[in-house]
Amino acid sequence: MSHNLETRSFVDEIRHFDKSSFFDFGHPLLNRIAESFVKAAGIGAIQAVSREAYFTAIEGAGLESSGGLPAEISVDGKKPHRFPDLRGETNRKSLEALVMNTGKESLQWGLAAGVYSGLTYGLRESRGVHDWKNSAVAGAITGVALALTADDKSHEQIVQCAITGAAISTAANLLKGIF
Repeated sequence: MSHNLETRSFVDEIRHFDKSSFFDFGHPLLNRIAESFVKAAGIGAIQAVSREAYFTAIEGAGLESSGGLPAEISVDGKKPHRFPDLRGETNRKSLEALVMNTGKESLQWGLAAGVYSGLTYGLRESRGVHDWKNSAVAGAITGVALALTADDKSHEQIVQCAITGAAISTAANLLKGIF
């Protein structure tokens, strides 16, 4: 297979997606943070737009009274929209709200991935080992960073996000050999 950019196909690019890096800032830590941020931000944008498309389709089908959920599952009949200001007076305002909210969510996903990736790399380099302790610390700090980007910045919310981040990260580290 040729590695000449002119002859590589789209399929070749996808196959080598995990093997190549997007950035070269001269230090593996910076490369890892930037790559994690960009990849996760893209996934976050796709997720945000897909979710809003789903809710728009549900409303268009006339299932908006319970948010598309059966009455026993919906909470007080409220719609589960993540972007409450998306329904502007005009299509332009709705599009502006979608872009702004998608950008915010992309930033949150990218922040989480960049912080976590950078911390796990730094902890592994400084301690000489990658274990559940590194994952717990990186997960907790990432949880705090995410909590600070949310609208509800209460002490309880920050602590809850730190604990959740540490727990999920530690579990993923401990279970990585099982699956």
